[in-house]
Order: sequence, then C-alpha cells, then structure tokens
Amino acid sequence: MARYALFCLILHKKQWKQQEALVKLNQHAGTKSVDEGQSLIITVSSDRGLCGGIHSSVAKASRKFIEEKPESGVIVLGDKAKGQISRTHRENIKLSFNQIGKSIPTYAEASAIADIIIKEKIPFDQAIIVYNHFKSVIAYEAQIIPAFSEEIFVKSGNFAAYEIQDDVLANLQEFALANSLYWGLVEGHAAEMSSKRTAMENATKNAGEMIDKLTLTYNRGRQAAITNELVDIITGASAL
Repeated sequence: MARYALFCLILHKKQWKQQEALVKLNQHAGTKSVDEGQSLIITVSSDRGLCGGIHSSVAKASRKFIEEKPESGVIVLGDKAKGQISRTHRENIKLSFNQIGKSIPTYAEASAIADIIIKEKIPFDQAIIVYNHFKSVIAYEAQIIPAFSEEIFVKSGNFAAYEIQDDVLANLQEFALANSLYWGLVEGHAAEMSSKRTAMENATKNAGEMIDKLTLTYNRGRQAAITNELVDIITGASAL
C-alpha cells in the first residue's frame, strides 16, 4: 500500500505540469468567472470506502456551492459522494458515474467522462470541479478547479491575442475539461490511497491495543481463579 501511494504521488506531480499550463493560459487570456452565468458542479470521489471522511469533504464542499447557486447542475464521479449529495440535492444531479477509483486514473477515463458531458449537452458557462487536494500523506483538503465554456473563453479580455480557429477552439476546450477532470481524479486518488493507508494503520494500532487489553484482562481473571483454587486447597489442608 505504501509503494502504491508513493506511485500515485509521483503521477499526480507529473500531471501538475499540464494543469499549470491551462491555468496560465486562462490567466494570460483574462478568463474570469461570470457571477450570473450557468454553473456546473463536478464532484470527484470514488466508489470505495475504508478511507476516513475523504468523500464527505468533497460532498460537503459541493453542497456549499449548490446552496450558493441552487440552480446549478451537478455531476458526480463515484457512488460515495453521490449517496451523500442525493440526500439533500437529488434534483440537481444531472449525471453520475460509477466504477471510479478501482485502479489508477487514466487520461482515457477522464476523456471519456468529458466526452459524455459534452455529448449530453449539459449547459454551463463555468464548471467547478470539486476534488480532494493531496497535501501530505496524512492531510488533504477539498479544492476546486474552474473550467470554462467556449463562449466564456471567447469573451476573455485578451482572447484577440490568440489566433485560434473555431474547430481548434472546440478541441481546446474539450481538452481543458478532460485535463482538469484528470487532475482532479489523480489528486483525489492519491489523497484516497494515503488516507486509506492512514486509516488501516490506525485500525491495526487500535486492534493491537484492544488485543493487549483483552489479554491483560484474561490473564488477571485466570490468575484470580488460580489464586482462589490455591486458597481452597490450603484451607482444606489446614482443616485436616
């Protein structure tokens, strides 16, 4: 488990270079969120448990965004977060994906998710990807990645500086969504593996402490029984 978590960490560090390039592109183009625009919340989790409250963190952050913009659509990756969000905002969920988190995320998986989102024609001006940011082996926190539609990107202040054809623009925005999803999946997977490793270590430690306490209690009871038997034997011998 430790080697697997380390591999996930290396993978998520490599992925940061591509995501950083997209962030700089939006910064240079002057792309900004539009308050009155249609928002789409994409919650990144998995189908697996035994990893502490890692799924609750993204579900809680997603519900906060929904409460701020009740008309926002929601797409959930993973059954764990879907179950939590469905309790309060079932009507907001437009799509959900399962079979997430069984293995290391791939770019093909993220691309397939982005392709389905685009083909379903779910309207949004800006997508808010909520994921667990890997901070350390024992720490993570829910963060967001913004992704913008073609219309919002075209309206960027410095968009005229980029000579981008319409077909290339569509491909660029699809790539940006897929890459941002991949970043969220990789970060979340690294955080989940580390959290799961920590949870298993704590469970093993607690089990060991419980075994020690039960063993001590058993030995004390056994010793008391032996002592009582010796007292009976001595008392009987004295009576003779």
